[in-house]
Amino acid sequence: MDNCCLNDLFRKEVIDIDSGKKYGCVCDVEVNVCSGRLTALILFGKYKMWGFGGREDDLRIPWEDIVVIGDETILVKMDRCSRIKPPKGKKGMDSFFR
Repeated sequence: MDNCCLNDLFRKEVIDIDSGKKYGCVCDVEVNVCSGRLTALILFGKYKMWGFGGREDDLRIPWEDIVVIGDETILVKMDRCSRIKPPKGKKGMDSFFR
């Protein structure tokens, strides 16, 4: 796969190539605005208490840790991934009630 639309990227499930653990689908991307290159994939953190307790920190996977992007999945090495705070106003069900 040479080209991929962001819309298609968001539908793919992210899986750790070493453990086989599924982390969910891509929810956002990080872009270097100077070079125009994608630098990381962002996955939403899991919800706590059915969404009423907010959610865990998001997961940031550097572009270099992507092993392969397939038709339905993205295989990654989780060695250098990091947790980042979700943007304000995007925690749990609070946006649902606005």
